[in-house]
Amino acid sequence: MKKETKTLLLLDSHAILHRAYHALPDFRSENGEPTGALYGFVAFVLKAIKDLKPDYVAACFDLPGPTFRHEEYKEYKATRAKTEDDLISQLKVARGVAEALGIPVYEHPGFEADDMLGTIVKKVAEERPLSGGLTSACKIIIASGDMDTLQLVKDDDVVVYTLKKGLNDTVIYNEKAVEERFGFKPKLLPDYKGLRGDASDNIIGVKGIGEKTAEELIQKFGTIENIMKKAKTHHDELLEAGIKERIIGLLKTNEDEALFSKMLATIRDDAPIDFKLPEKTWREGVDIEKVEAMCKQYSFRTLAGRIREAVAGTGDRVNSPTPNSQLPTPPNFKKLQIMAWLVDSSATDPEIEKVLEVAGVSDVGEVEAVLMKKIHEAKLEKVLNDIELPLVPIIDAAEKCGILVSKKKLADLSEEYHIHTARLEKQIHDLAGKEFNISSPKQMGEVLFDTLKLEVKGLKKTAGGARSTKESELDKLKDLHPIINKILEYREYKKLLSTYIDAIPKLLDKEGRLHTTLVQAGTTTGRMSSNNPNLQNIPIKTELGRAIREAFIAPKGTELLALDYSQIELRVAAALSGDEKLLKIFKEGGDVHASVASLVFGVPPDKVDHEMRRKAKVINFGIIYGMGVNALKTNLGTTREEAQQFHDAYFEQFKQLGEYLDNILAETKHTKYTTTLYGRRRYFKNINSRMPQLRAMEERMAGNAPLQGTAADIIKLAMIKAEHELKKAHLHDDAKLLLQVHDELIYEVKKEKVEEVAKVIKQAMETASDIKCPIIANVSKGPSWGEMKKLNI
Repeated sequence: MKKETKTLLLLDSHAILHRAYHALPDFRSENGEPTGALYGFVAFVLKAIKDLKPDYVAACFDLPGPTFRHEEYKEYKATRAKTEDDLISQLKVARGVAEALGIPVYEHPGFEADDMLGTIVKKVAEERPLSGGLTSACKIIIASGDMDTLQLVKDDDVVVYTLKKGLNDTVIYNEKAVEERFGFKPKLLPDYKGLRGDASDNIIGVKGIGEKTAEELIQKFGTIENIMKKAKTHHDELLEAGIKERIIGLLKTNEDEALFSKMLATIRDDAPIDFKLPEKTWREGVDIEKVEAMCKQYSFRTLAGRIREAVAGTGDRVNSPTPNSQLPTPPNFKKLQIMAWLVDSSATDPEIEKVLEVAGVSDVGEVEAVLMKKIHEAKLEKVLNDIELPLVPIIDAAEKCGILVSKKKLADLSEEYHIHTARLEKQIHDLAGKEFNISSPKQMGEVLFDTLKLEVKGLKKTAGGARSTKESELDKLKDLHPIINKILEYREYKKLLSTYIDAIPKLLDKEGRLHTTLVQAGTTTGRMSSNNPNLQNIPIKTELGRAIREAFIAPKGTELLALDYSQIELRVAAALSGDEKLLKIFKEGGDVHASVASLVFGVPPDKVDHEMRRKAKVINFGIIYGMGVNALKTNLGTTREEAQQFHDAYFEQFKQLGEYLDNILAETKHTKYTTTLYGRRRYFKNINSRMPQLRAMEERMAGNAPLQGTAADIIKLAMIKAEHELKKAHLHDDAKLLLQVHDELIYEVKKEKVEEVAKVIKQAMETASDIKCPIIANVSKGPSWGEMKKLNI
């Protein structure tokens, strides 16, 4: 009898579907059915098959209803948010998707998918014979979206292929890898959970024992049973091993809780299922007709071809699959990314798989030609060739240059902000009358709503039914108790520390420069985004945020130069709508908010007071961002009736603007996309949705999309023209573009050339577009981004 090694791939289907649902956009079929989780599930399975080359594949599912764990402990998983309806509908049909792929499904009432996995692992170990006179040393690979299945890992025979991030970043855990991560063998993971608990499953563990202590105990003494025995009969051994008296006391008084938690965390291997390795490989079980029907039903344009390729089994088996295996990145990938994004505005910063999906092909070699045809059909050549492609080398140069950062300034801020955060934490605890984890929404909710009994009409709840403690909800409680303002201040400090002050020093190069990533195709609107870190989110209106900007400095012999468009979207609104009154205000060069206040409130310009101007400013920006009457009411701080009066009075004065916004909405409902002045499209696939909230959200965004998108086009054109004009004036070596943040460009310029460079860039920004409204760029300079003074040129 000869031996042959086979590979069985087991899918932890629910975990994969949950991860896919939250990782991907809100995909919909042509019939409006949610499909993101299903698409992600199939894409992940195809990736796993490509990486791992399995002979057999099986899918394990959870069933609705309580399990034996719920019968033992009714609070099991009680803290989890309620599963959203869109995900539930996809979970129900996912079994059919698996079966169309030739993948048998295993499930049983009262058991979880993990228990199916554990049972199959045991059965395969016990029953290895295959048909045809073969016996199999069958390797098992468990593909999962979480880490619970690591306890099943054994040597290199049973390994876990799991997701680190998104749906592409994967890692394989064998027994050695688990030990390297936790310091003990996989079979001890239930003991680990038994001690430290598991918040996601609401497993209590031993209160007072955290991650590090649990690891230390298990590394030194093994199972919970052995640890408890030592605590009761060999007390001194624990002390000698460095275990504190307090921890020993907790172990003695919480033995039942620890053992009960271990039981809940242990994957069963005795689920009543009938599993046998099939006689045929999974490829032989795929029904291509079912696959094509499934792909057509869910509008999976590219997956049918990819499934056929997987069935064909191209490529040789690899004994040690490489984590993070993906499609090869072609040399023209940046161009392909931009093209795919222009064709489908929702495909922001797309990976190669998404580029293929947008193109509707499976061959990387075909992508550019197909996308170019789609670009031509959508009349997007101007956006591609005049705006996006010429910008690529400019962005690359800015990223490569980076911006100088003062480590000392950040270190000083870190010390100051950490001290203040600790002070705020004590004040919050004093106001609450007890200590609690301020970062825990659950504990925060208990303190605010149960202990302090704060209540106000209109407070929202989370998807899981818990009382929300988001900033927008806390704002509603501000006047009820001084603790609210302290909490909001604490959160701001913590966010600035974690996102910027303590994070940035780790990202600097050896010269102290920060190279943030400027994502050209980063938003659905056409605007750029930045990450690692996101410099567009540093708050500019608060003193705390401005202090961080002071850490971004100019090197010796240079100054930072900032040029910022003034009210660009309002000017775009005036130009695109052709509203004569609004255009007249900008052409006369007055204060637009004061001028609008004069018209809306019916008073002479010299009678407009501060409050009138404030309200006019709210209305100006509110209107172009699709703000309805209720939102205006909140932002104006007035009644709904008064907000309605302001709204009506505004459009009575600016009728052409109102008609333009109405026309955009009507046209978008017909075409399902908007266009900018230069032809950039933004798609609104759900603008006619039967779901009122989804439809209303897209209607609001549609009115603003041409305005924000045109403004995005203009600043990109300005960057290109500024580069050209600096070279023409022989100033290119004297000025380096560092950042583009919203409507602002930041340069590093030689001190003696600042005014000369500023004039060139200002002129370029104000003339980059042929828009029929004056465009103004404000100029400022300084030794740091946070210490800029206006430069009159």
